[in-house]
Amino acid sequence: MGSNAFRGSHLLLVSSFLLISLSQTPSKATSSSCDIFNGSWVFDYSTPPPYNSAASQCPFADSALDCIKNGRPDTAYLSYSWRPAGCHLPRFDGKGFLGRYRGKKVMFVGDSLSSSQWQSLACMLHAADPNQNYTITSRGRITTLFFTAYGTSIMYMKDGFLVSLVNRKLWLDSLSGSELWRGVDLLVFNSYHWWLHTGLYKTWDGYQIGDRTVRDIDMDVMEAYKIALTTWANWVDSNIDQTKTYVFFQGISMVHYHGAEWGEPAVQDCKGQTKPVEGSNYPGTRPPGDEVVKSVLHAMKRPAFLLDIVLMTQLRKDGHPSIYAGGGQLDCSHWCLAGVPDTWNQLMYTILLRN
Repeated sequence: MGSNAFRGSHLLLVSSFLLISLSQTPSKATSSSCDIFNGSWVFDYSTPPPYNSAASQCPFADSALDCIKNGRPDTAYLSYSWRPAGCHLPRFDGKGFLGRYRGKKVMFVGDSLSSSQWQSLACMLHAADPNQNYTITSRGRITTLFFTAYGTSIMYMKDGFLVSLVNRKLWLDSLSGSELWRGVDLLVFNSYHWWLHTGLYKTWDGYQIGDRTVRDIDMDVMEAYKIALTTWANWVDSNIDQTKTYVFFQGISMVHYHGAEWGEPAVQDCKGQTKPVEGSNYPGTRPPGDEVVKSVLHAMKRPAFLLDIVLMTQLRKDGHPSIYAGGGQLDCSHWCLAGVPDTWNQLMYTILLRN
């Protein structure tokens, strides 16, 4: 082979290698082409948690979620990072977030998992500027953390159904606190797990839809859930200018009480779990409410942003307080802080950067 022919073949080989390498280079998660909810958990000991859960460094976290303080002996669960397939998430910039929401209001509305995301964000922002002054107040159902220098309010409103509960009836066409959602610059809603309560935890016996009363046994709970979410979605469409206010819906956070769901039928629950499920496939099914949430959001005039946390929480059988919640009971529903909810805020931050 002549030298020119060899040189041409060599250049072609190098060019092909570069094209393949570039095509395999992870893109930025801030690009809308990347599905940030499809991925896996990667052990990353070099990246520390966004904050220390110790009360002196994170005074907003519920003590029941401080698993280290409550005696959890392993810490590897703190070193797993969510890695979307084909891209990398940007690091959360607490000062950048506060700057973006200077003089503005952020509100989380929902159940205790919504509270966990609020606590997580509060800790992440405090860790970004630990010497800043703040106040924290509670009034009615709303707790407000106010960062004085930025004039930023980070609020949590307890409202697990979003619709009204009166005399043990859920009024599926009547919202319970919508007057308090006005004038907020970033809204993050959540509702699901309260709808699944049974026994002593169940707080309703029936549903009210206009003038019609329906016994709970005469309506599938997912049908009721869809009617309630549609009431919420219609209110958002009619009352929130989404060119000015960002609206998110926190997807369904998964529980781990049956080992068969993640391929370990001999395991009863999350107790003793120290590693996530490997890879990006979960043996169990997605919850029935997932389809309801997606269909309601899809029908909105301007759909709220969905934090689709189903897969990432399915994989984290190791992230719960388990027996380290401080009260002696097993908890495979909530999440240790620092922990999984920090990633929910990282995902929300990524979507904000995209928009």
